[in-house]
Amino acid sequence: MHILDLSGMMCPIPVLKTKKFLAPLISGEKVTIITTDPDSLQDLKDFCHKTGNYLESQTRSSDKIITIIVRR
Repeated sequence: MHILDLSGMMCPIPVLKTKKFLAPLISGEKVTIITTDPDSLQDLKDFCHKTGNYLESQTRSSDKIITIIVRR
């Protein structure tokens, strides 16, 4: 599993960096994305819906959002 730490970045940067990070991965590979921008919660959901990548889970703590995406 890959980890992409985008803490401190404001949207749309987390979505753009996620898109670029996923591009070379093969189907089925997972990436754990760490963000702090509350907007990234919905933005990453929308990104997966639009691109066909699978949103496996999202967890929100007091200061971080952990999103796991599986490459389509």
